[in-house]
Amino acid sequence: MGIKSRLTIVSFMQFFVWGAWLTTLATYGFKYKAWSPEEFGIVFSTLGIASIIMPPIVGIIADKWMNVEKLYGLLHILYGLVLFFIPSITEASTFFYVMLLAMFFYMPTISLSNALSYSLLTQNKLDPIKDFPPIRVFGTIGFIVAMWFTNFFSKPDAGGDFTKTIAETIGQWTGHGVIANQFYFAAVGAVLLGIYAFTLPPCPPQKLMNPNASWSEKLGLNAFALFKDYKMAVFFIFSMFLGAALQLTNMFGDTFIDDFRNFPEYADAFAVKYSTAIISISQISETLFIISIPFFLKRFGIKHVILMSMFAWVLRFGLFSLGAPVGLGLVLIILSNIVYGMAFDFFNISGSLFVETSTDAKMRSSAQGLFMMMGNGFGAILGSLGSGWLINKFFLDEAGHNKWPEIWMTFAIYALVIAILFAILFKHKHNPQENLDIKH
Repeated sequence: MGIKSRLTIVSFMQFFVWGAWLTTLATYGFKYKAWSPEEFGIVFSTLGIASIIMPPIVGIIADKWMNVEKLYGLLHILYGLVLFFIPSITEASTFFYVMLLAMFFYMPTISLSNALSYSLLTQNKLDPIKDFPPIRVFGTIGFIVAMWFTNFFSKPDAGGDFTKTIAETIGQWTGHGVIANQFYFAAVGAVLLGIYAFTLPPCPPQKLMNPNASWSEKLGLNAFALFKDYKMAVFFIFSMFLGAALQLTNMFGDTFIDDFRNFPEYADAFAVKYSTAIISISQISETLFIISIPFFLKRFGIKHVILMSMFAWVLRFGLFSLGAPVGLGLVLIILSNIVYGMAFDFFNISGSLFVETSTDAKMRSSAQGLFMMMGNGFGAILGSLGSGWLINKFFLDEAGHNKWPEIWMTFAIYALVIAILFAILFKHKHNPQENLDIKH
């Protein structure tokens, strides 16, 4: 099997083991566990906390001490083992600590998977700029497949008698509610991915670091020196702000549609029963936008591609604020999910390539870890805790239901402000004759 095919499997499973529960965790927390918005915000902040602490540490281990493929495999196995314990937890406070441990193992694997792909593609004399986006598409496909698995086999009212029987059988085997099946899907997939990673070609540490390097360099903190460069500093800061926008979607997208079951006129709507499948349109859209990234980067440059992403976030939230699960409202929800592909890909994938081509090989894994830290770390905490507090304070009705139109419109205004500030502050002149070039 060729290296591109093998990396495609890695990419598929990398996001399958996340997508199985990420977009439905809020439904699990709000509906099954009856947590408040603030409690759920604290639980969801585990993604951000882990992304701050772990990627720099794991990045420097990969740069200096341990083969990337072995470190990647070990982390996935540990992540899967922790997930097996998740369904047995009842208290939000305990859930926080166990999920935090799981995220300590999983979150750094996202940047590691990028480093692994770039390294193996380069070893095989392939072009990461051209060959990585199609591989990454299968990560999105893995996320979609996981979401559909969860919708049919972890939501009691979705699917027919066949899928319901399977879901209930799994629930009986595990001794937990059907809605907890999502964590078992992710756990099994993560362990299998971890084992598979050990069969990949070796990606040894480059060991380019000076043996007399300072402790900050040994810990990967030297990547923070990139903040001395104005352009990189602005890029990383806005990575945090866009990371917050991403978490808002991950936290509330599925729950937003599922909450319409509280209204009799919408309770039996197709979109409500298959809310996770409807949200998966976002990931389907990703597959189309990913393959267009090389064209857009060449044609418009990094600044304009990121601005497209930011204005896409404005549309994402604005369309949600006007949406409903039937008629024109459903069309608006579907359009919002389509726009998500541009919102996510045009920053996260292009941003990863930008970091890869703008940093020295000695700190490349650490720089990818810093990118991950700012977006999925500080950004996730900002989005999780901030939105939880905001909703609890201003956007609950007398019955305790979320005021979704107002919530989404507030998020849209937030994204618009970010886009305007970025357009003013990020100084970058695009030269269409210049190609992105990764130097190893």
